[in-house]
Amino acid sequence: MGELNQKIQEAIAGDQSAFKYLLDKYWDDVYRFQKSRINNQNDAEDITIQTFAKAFDNLKQFNPQYSFKNWLLMISKQVYIDYQRKKKHHLVSIDKEKNKVFQLPDKEMTAEDKMILEQNFLQLKTAINRLKPHYKEVIELRYFHDLSYKEIAERIGEPLNNVKIKLLRARKLLAELLQKS
Repeated sequence: MGELNQKIQEAIAGDQSAFKYLLDKYWDDVYRFQKSRINNQNDAEDITIQTFAKAFDNLKQFNPQYSFKNWLLMISKQVYIDYQRKKKHHLVSIDKEKNKVFQLPDKEMTAEDKMILEQNFLQLKTAINRLKPHYKEVIELRYFHDLSYKEIAERIGEPLNNVKIKLLRARKLLAELLQKS
């Protein structure tokens, strides 16, 4: 069994150093793949971390007869497609004679929409506050202060790869907390 397949098996068994190995080995490939599609460093980093989260959650489904890198890039492509779908605005036809379609985002929120948004935000903040302090810190720096991974690493004085792993774990723990509540 090759080193890569060994690390995959170790990761499936829960070995954190194996996850770190896979993240370190393939981060640049997945990030470059996304950066070529999105001209925004933060979004490319977010999609990359989502890719690894999804891949690590589904590692048992990986078929070692195929390239692990290609498998990751296929997952990354799906994450990108989901990202694009969420980002799209509702299209409304304005001039039927000329067959023109314009993007008109719905910016008017009803009182009910505002209440639901506030409740969701409160639920999110409550879940974030339940995280261990080091996870809470990286989540807040990333999503509330909009810092890049590099800026977070500099701020907390840790290597960039540690920040990537902490964010990966923090997002997973946060999702579990939100699912429970």
